[in-house]
Amino acid sequence: MQRSNLFDGVVEEVTRSLAGKTSRRGFLGTIAKALGIGLTLPLLPVDRTGYRQAFARTAQTDDPTECTYWRYCAIDGDLCSCCGGSTSTCPPGSSPSPTSWVGSCINPSDGGTYLISYQDCCGKDACGRCTCTGMEGEMPLYRPQLNSDLLWCFGAESSMVYHCSSAVLLGRA
Repeated sequence: MQRSNLFDGVVEEVTRSLAGKTSRRGFLGTIAKALGIGLTLPLLPVDRTGYRQAFARTAQTDDPTECTYWRYCAIDGDLCSCCGGSTSTCPPGSSPSPTSWVGSCINPSDGGTYLISYQDCCGKDACGRCTCTGMEGEMPLYRPQLNSDLLWCFGAESSMVYHCSSAVLLGRA
């Protein structure tokens, strides 16, 4: 009981001292600034160049049904090229999601960096073939910009059912 009173006394003294030196508005303003900064930090760009360069060393340009195909540097899911579609098109019976994630991949043929749009194809059950899981640099789901396990079928015409992922070449980065 003696320790509890000592702890309570110290906390009370520190609290009273802090209250005597600061105003409520100043304290609330500081808290608001800290919250604002904390909420904007996840919006800052993320540098994944180390992974991209490591992937480029083993990337190939011949077989789009392999996870080492150069366009797949940031893909996560079943490859549409193994499910009846192609590298950049959805298989029959599925439709591309209106939302996508973007990556920049190095083409080993010319050494150029290209912007790739990864789109989930939706409307049919998961293909389950040629699954590529890009786990490098992945963070938990509460950091969506660093998590590759999100399903992007929200807003799709047919349904929210995931089928496969495509890699559409947008152009040079």
